[in-house]
Amino acid sequence: QVQLVESGGGLVQAGGSLRLSCAASGRTFSTYTMGWFRQAPGKEREFVAAISWNSGRIYYVDSVKGRFTISRDNAKNTVYLQMNSLKPEDTAVYYCAATVLFRLVTGIDEYDYWGQGTQVNVSS
Repeated sequence: QVQLVESGGGLVQAGGSLRLSCAASGRTFSTYTMGWFRQAPGKEREFVAAISWNSGRIYYVDSVKGRFTISRDNAKNTVYLQMNSLKPEDTAVYYCAATVLFRLVTGIDEYDYWGQGTQVNVSS
């Protein structure tokens, strides 16, 4: 089992940057595929990015390609989401999640563990 704690959210102007971190407990972090999701007010939670256990495979939703970068440091049990060129439509609560599935997956139901979320607000 793994527990996830996100940090790094905040208020930023459009065009700015933030780096989210997700710290995981447990000795098996390196075996999990990790993902980032977000949920804007009044909308469903949506997939943002995923990274395989060894960082060999990465996948992004089209709306963040070229702006966001997912990475992980297995020695630190941490996954990151670097967000550049932020837009007001990126405003949401951002969640990290872990799955035991080996392949990269985008469905909410395919992830086993979730953090509590961190709020990102982008002003215009």
